[in-house]
Amino acid sequence: MSQKKTYPYFSVVIPLYNKSKYILNTITSVLNQTFQDFEIIVVDDGSTDDGFEKVSKIKNPKITLYKQENAGASVARNIGIEKSNSKYIALLDADDFWHKNHLSELKRLIERFPEAGLFCNNYEIKRNKNFITPASFNFKYSNDLMILKDFFKANIISFIPTSSSTAFLKTSFKKIGSYDTFLRTGQDIDLWIRLALHYDVAFNPEVTMTYNNFDNTSLSKSNYNLDRYELINKYEEEELLNSSLKLYLDINRYALAIRCHLNDEYKLYQKLKKEINYKNLNLKQKFLLLLPKPLLKQVKLFQKFLLKKKVYLTAYN
Repeated sequence: MSQKKTYPYFSVVIPLYNKSKYILNTITSVLNQTFQDFEIIVVDDGSTDDGFEKVSKIKNPKITLYKQENAGASVARNIGIEKSNSKYIALLDADDFWHKNHLSELKRLIERFPEAGLFCNNYEIKRNKNFITPASFNFKYSNDLMILKDFFKANIISFIPTSSSTAFLKTSFKKIGSYDTFLRTGQDIDLWIRLALHYDVAFNPEVTMTYNNFDNTSLSKSNYNLDRYELINKYEEEELLNSSLKLYLDINRYALAIRCHLNDEYKLYQKLKKEINYKNLNLKQKFLLLLPKPLLKQVKLFQKFLLKKKVYLTAYN
């Protein structure tokens, strides 16, 4: 009589694109987890560095490595999830780092709220090589695991879910339609919106991950502002019926308008300003949105100067 095949609890999906200097450290942080019931699926997205070769030399049965022509992070993640064997998908970017308790804390959150559709651990943000700050959210929490009462309103300072701090059911992912491969940036934000519109979002206040927010080669730094605009406006109908989603999208419109202003995309900048309900912006955001470009550039330079001094100021709170 043949034994029933068993599958790991988590499939850890890592898209890899030109992150050679980080990838070994990132994979090591997974292999060092206190909870060891997982597989690792790395999908190289046509890297031009030696990241693929570095991963291929790791002799560990937990790791499966795939390679594709460059098609973007969305395609790489979709392929990784499709190839996965587990019920739960845990995402990780190739330049981020998990603390040893990350998967055990995600499992604890899943067991507390099994009906949720998105499971989020707390995290810290690496602003530069020598400066790390805690993520800051727009809701109060203690040490207790919780279901977020108003996900979109809670999400307007730092993102509660990131592509390295979350897990979800593979079945839920398929049900809502996977990553949008037409978006070259913001694919993860689009996924979080769809999951939150259909399911509860669970939050664990334990910090279990370090998010690398200073590497200028990150995909999220790319200037795909029309893609960002398309993403925001995918939910025009939903935001008419959901004031919290409208608030969240207006904050994203504000951020995109600032990008467009600095990038000399004047028409898109003006269009975004007309679409924002200014009641959803704080005073700092209203002020920055109306600044002439030279002054806005000076504000950004001053923010970078303060980061070097280990001071982080933001317009989001």
